[in-house]
Order: sequence, then C-alpha cells, then structure tokens
Amino acid sequence: MVDFTLWDILRNLLLAARWTIVLSLVAFVGGGAVGLVLLVVRLGRNRIAESLIAGYVQVFQGTPLLMQLFLLYFGIALFGIDTSPWVAACLALTLYTSAYLTEIWRGCVDAVPRGQWEASASLALSFGQQLSHVVLPQALKIAVPPTVGFLVQVVKGTALASVIGFVELTKAGGMIANVTYEPLLVYGCVALIYFTICFPISLYAGVLERKLHVGQR
Repeated sequence: MVDFTLWDILRNLLLAARWTIVLSLVAFVGGGAVGLVLLVVRLGRNRIAESLIAGYVQVFQGTPLLMQLFLLYFGIALFGIDTSPWVAACLALTLYTSAYLTEIWRGCVDAVPRGQWEASASLALSFGQQLSHVVLPQALKIAVPPTVGFLVQVVKGTALASVIGFVELTKAGGMIANVTYEPLLVYGCVALIYFTICFPISLYAGVLERKLHVGQR
C-alpha cells in the first residue's frame, strides 16, 4: 500500500483545480457573450423573440444543472456525435450561465429610469444608440456586483461536471479518496480549495457594490 502525504493530496487536487478554474472561465465568458446577445434581442420589443428567450430562461432556471449535463452529454451522442465530457460540460455550463446572466442584466436594464429611454428617443437616437450610449452605461453600474457574485455560483456549479466523467476538483477528490481511504481529509481539502477560489470573488463583489454605491440606491 502506498502512503500519501498531505502534500501529495494537495498537489494533485491543485492540479485538478486548474480545470475547475478553466471551466468556470469558459462558462462565464461564453455565457456572458450569449447572455448579452439574448438581452439585446429581448430588448428589441419583438414579442415573439421576447417570448422565446423568456422560455429559454425558464427552462434553464427551472431544471437542475445536473439534468442539463446529462441531457447534453448523452443527448448529443444520439446524433452520432462523439461528445467528450469537456465539451458537454462547457456547453451545458455556458447555456446555464447565459440564462441567468441575461435575466440578471434584464433586471438591471429595467432599473434604469424609463425617462432615460424617452429622453434618448426624443434626441432621435436609434435603438442601438439608445442602448450603447444611454441605457447600458447606466445599467452597467448596477450589473457589475451581481454579475461578479454569480461567478461564485458558476465555480461551484462546475462540481457537477464530475458526474459525466470530467476530472475537475470534485472528481479528482473522489478518485484520491478512493485510493487513500481518507475521505474526510481529502474532501476537507477540496472544500478548502473551493473556499479559497470563491471567497475572494465574493469579497470583490462586495467591494464593487460599495464602490459603485449600488446598495444605496
């Protein structure tokens, strides 16, 4: 039987944590890009598009992320496409993130006084100019803190990618626990690493909120 030191456990967990961070960033950046497109389309006052996007948001917010991972991983394979756990995890988390971010940002846009839309319309600005020059800059101040805070949820959500075989922090923890027979120690280290990643993000979101005075409005 091979003896594993605490450093051996931590070193292997930290190596796996790289993939947790990479997956989080891919999902957050990709989801942000998709979410922004959905937001702009949703604000375009096209009732059909607005209803479709609202349905999209409800589907991803109303179903467990675990089920979304399973459906994408096994569902894409039904079309004869060989899907890796990495691709399925990236796609599922990107869609999940986009649904939440577009809803967060819609709420921030709605928080901008209606008079700003009317004032910009009176200046004969186009819809795109209204968004880019008047509405979105104001909504940005409101949106930054909750957007950064949501990143914490994305990081924690990557743990579910372990169920489809993607070796990130949680999956690596399970594999190491099975070898070392020390689940309490291993999962304690896993929790500590997650906390080390997420706590600074939460603090930064709070700093941004105070800096932008969002909480006082």
